[in-house]
Amino acid sequence: MKRCAYGFAVAVMLVGLAPIPTVAVGTAPCGELRGTPLTNGLILSATAVEAGRFVPPDGVVLSPEVLKALPAFCRVTARLTPSSDSAIHIEVWLPIDRWNQRLQAVGDGGLAGFIPYALMAPGLTDGYAVTGTDTGHEGDTAAFMPEHPERLTDFAYRATHEMAGAAKALVTAFYGVAPRFSYYNACSGGGRHAITSAQRYPDDFQGIVAGAASWDQARLDAARIGINLAVNRSPESPIPPSKFSIFTERSSRRATGWTVLLTA
Repeated sequence: MKRCAYGFAVAVMLVGLAPIPTVAVGTAPCGELRGTPLTNGLILSATAVEAGRFVPPDGVVLSPEVLKALPAFCRVTARLTPSSDSAIHIEVWLPIDRWNQRLQAVGDGGLAGFIPYALMAPGLTDGYAVTGTDTGHEGDTAAFMPEHPERLTDFAYRATHEMAGAAKALVTAFYGVAPRFSYYNACSGGGRHAITSAQRYPDDFQGIVAGAASWDQARLDAARIGINLAVNRSPESPIPPSKFSIFTERSSRRATGWTVLLTA
C-alpha cells in the first residue's frame, strides 16, 4: 500500500498540477451535513473529530503515530442505494482547519468489504478531503455474490462511481465550493476498480492511479489453480523448506526494484 501512496504523489506531479493553496475552515458546521441530499443515499452521521482524537471502529488497527498525526476533521458516514438491494457504505473525511481543495478517493484490495481507513488517514494528513467505500458488502469474501446480483454490480464498478458523486456533494456542501481536482488511488483489486472507473465513468476523476491492477481475473485464477496443482501433484512436488530463503531474498530484491519502477 505504501508503494501506491508514493506512486500517487509522483503521478500527481507528472500530470503537471501546480500546488494549490489550502483554504480555511468549511462554511457549514459539520453536524449540518446530516441534511445534505444525496442522489442515491442517506447520510448516517456527521461528527466533528478533534485533532489526534479519532477512535477507529472495532477491528480496525491504526498505529498511534498515524492517529496522532490526524488533523481535526468532519467524519461523515453514508449508505448508498442505487438499487433496491444495494448497501454501499462510504465515509468522507473533511479537513476542518486546512484543505488543499482536492478530493482523494482510495480503494480496497482483494474482494474489499471494508472501509479503507489505513489509506484514508495519510490522505487526510496531507490536506485532502478523502473518501472510501466497502464496495457494497461486508467481509473480504465472495459469499454475497450468488444471491445478490445488484451487489455484485456494486462491487464490480458501481460503488466507486456512487462514492465519487456523494463525496463531491459533501465536499461542496461543507466548503461551499466543489473540489478543484478529484483523484482515485488504489492497488490490486482496487487497481481494477480504478481501471473500470476510467472506462465507465471518465468524468469522475481527473487523475487515477491503478496500482498492481488485478486485471483479466479469469486467467489470474487459472494461473493460481495451475500453480497449486503443480506444487501438490505428489509428495515430492512441494518446494522444500531448505530453499525458502532463496525465494524470500529474491522477492525482496524484486519488490525494491518494483517500487523504483512505480515512482520513477
